[in-house]
Amino acid sequence: MNEQAKQRGWQWGAKNILDRLTALFLLVLLSPLWLIIALWIRRDSPGPALYRQTRVGLRGKPFTIYKFRSMIQNADALTKARLEAVQDLENFVFQEKDDPRVTRSGRFLRKTSLDELPQLLNILKGEMSLVGPRPEVPEIVRQYTPEQYRRLTVQQGVTGWAQINGRSELTLGETMKLDLEYVDRWTFWFDAQILWRSFRVVFTGKGAY
Repeated sequence: MNEQAKQRGWQWGAKNILDRLTALFLLVLLSPLWLIIALWIRRDSPGPALYRQTRVGLRGKPFTIYKFRSMIQNADALTKARLEAVQDLENFVFQEKDDPRVTRSGRFLRKTSLDELPQLLNILKGEMSLVGPRPEVPEIVRQYTPEQYRRLTVQQGVTGWAQINGRSELTLGETMKLDLEYVDRWTFWFDAQILWRSFRVVFTGKGAY
């Protein structure tokens, strides 16, 4: 193992500890907001407030991601059919403007990224990080090339380099290039920059739908 790899190994460990401590603090601090959001979702449309989905994490390990539900109840079946029909990953866009599956409350939650708050639980469990490539669904990961699989060599995150450079407006190919750039450029300082810019992006709502 070279010196850079050793240094990164130590820093990744420190990053994991800092992520979990931050997630625990935010879970306690934002618990009243969670209750308000959950009640709003339940009143807005039928179904549970919390949404669970299988995603692929570090080194290809599947895990259950948590989000506040922003779509109608049968959205998963519609999404799966769309994913299975994908022929061109490079130009595929995962989210669509004016998606009829998105609920009224869901549009606001997505615009403000509040639907991602339950992923603090994933961070606390060691399945995600505050910053990193967004965890992808298995249907997409199964089509990865060996080079693309490199994005799974780091912990997947709530926000990332791609999210502050286009969010939902990016194609899968554009997102992949930015994620691989993050893997190669990672430092604590780079994470701090991404977090700071993420707050600005969320505040403006640019690229979210």
